[in-house]
Amino acid sequence: MSTQPTKLNLGCGRKKLPGHVNVDRVASVDPDVVHDLNQYPYPFPDNSFEEICAYDVVEHVDDVVAFMSEILRMAKTGARVLITTPHFSCANAFTDPTHQRQLTYSSFDYFTAGHQWSFYGSEGFAITYRRIEFGPSLVNKLVHRLANRWPTAYEHRWAWIFPAWFLYFELKVIKK
Repeated sequence: MSTQPTKLNLGCGRKKLPGHVNVDRVASVDPDVVHDLNQYPYPFPDNSFEEICAYDVVEHVDDVVAFMSEILRMAKTGARVLITTPHFSCANAFTDPTHQRQLTYSSFDYFTAGHQWSFYGSEGFAITYRRIEFGPSLVNKLVHRLANRWPTAYEHRWAWIFPAWFLYFELKVIKK
């Protein structure tokens, strides 16, 4: 008897994760499931996954609110959601013509239950971990520490002087 994987990798591209259901709209990358992430609902039942990965995906979707709602629907209570996206100060955020938006350290606060900017329902997510990542250099080691200690000051004052590379988020699903 085989068990259904309880981990989902959205927008896998060529980076398929073992033990995950790998989803992409491009059939030539040979995902487990071919599906366009801009088409709702996704072909998975409610409360199916303990972990959902969306590495370098959220900047591509047409509707971030619908995307996050769909993740919430598919995730089990307490599931981990792992997200990476280029930081708004990174040239890569603007280089790819398929990017719909650029995000900040605080972008997912809007999906966090109980947060002052949680406009998208009483159920949602808790941010368990987040960080701003930088390219490897001696100067960036210092900037990394400062930016993650004072992210608002970094993004308001220093981001265009010392551009970041990407953002990493770990969210926990909270359902009533």
